Amino acid sequence: MRTAPTAADVTAATIRVKQHVRRTPLLRTDIDGRPLMLKLEHLQRSGSFKLRGAVNALLSGPLPERVVTASGGNHGLGVATAARALGVPAVIYVPDNVPEAKAAGIEAAGAKLVRHGSAYAEAAAAALAVAEQPGTRYLHAYDDANVIAGQGTVTAEIVADAPDVDAIAVAVGGGGLASGATLAADGRQVFAVEPEHCQALHSALTAGEPVDVAIDSVAASALGATRVGELAFGLLNSPAVTSVLVSDAEIIAARDLLWRDFRLAVEPAAAAPLAAWLAGRIPAELPCLVLCGANTSVTFA
Repeated sequence: MRTAPTAADVTAATIRVKQHVRRTPLLRTDIDGRPLMLKLEHLQRSGSFKLRGAVNALLSGPLPERVVTASGGNHGLGVATAARALGVPAVIYVPDNVPEAKAAGIEAAGAKLVRHGSAYAEAAAAALAVAEQPGTRYLHAYDDANVIAGQGTVTAEIVADAPDVDAIAVAVGGGGLASGATLAADGRQVFAVEPEHCQALHSALTAGEPVDVAIDSVAASALGATRVGELAFGLLNSPAVTSVLVSDAEIIAARDLLWRDFRLAVEPAAAAPLAAWLAGRIPAELPCLVLCGANTSVTFA
């Protein structure tokens, strides 16, 4: 049985990744008189929080001869960026429908891009087969203790920089960011937000165990895990975590508000926590909403 990460692992990860990641800023603001904070993690190198978990995982032991992973896009960008910084060759498997902005970013970071299958699960199966080769490290996008601890450094920064925050809201795909948040939240409630038609965590909590789900959302390239991670589920199946669902229309409206009112350009997944907050589904006095990624194509009029 694999061992789940702890708060101490997040503390260690904070030190380990410091040299390679940005300490992203917090924006204290209000919308319609309601206070909130935004963690601008979309300004992270590689365009999302995923770099944190990739760096921490690769630095948690001897560097492999090469790293292989599967990704809907953001994890691949994080692994490619981390691997280049650490001098490790990387091969990233992605489904055929990966957004072109993410595919181009992976190749620009120096990784080998392999398109395989119509969904993340198919790309992951192909990557796992290749990872059997000696000297190769397969780096799971979310079901890895060191990846989870690395993602927890986002919340550790929030708690350190804004101790008056009373809740953390994050988007959920496979559960790495959300489970990392539970380790670093220091008693604050964590709101785990998913699209209505892309709800691996909500379905698992309902069933009492991880189950396979269908995915169909504007945010599927980032939140399209068909099954929540086993380690993540163990951490998220807790009274300290509240599962929240939002519609695609609510996500798009929140994304557009971020650009219109704050000039923040984020991908749909990053707007999911704000969508939940705007809908009144995050009951907190001063929540911090994590804007987790910005890897999207933007057209300016």
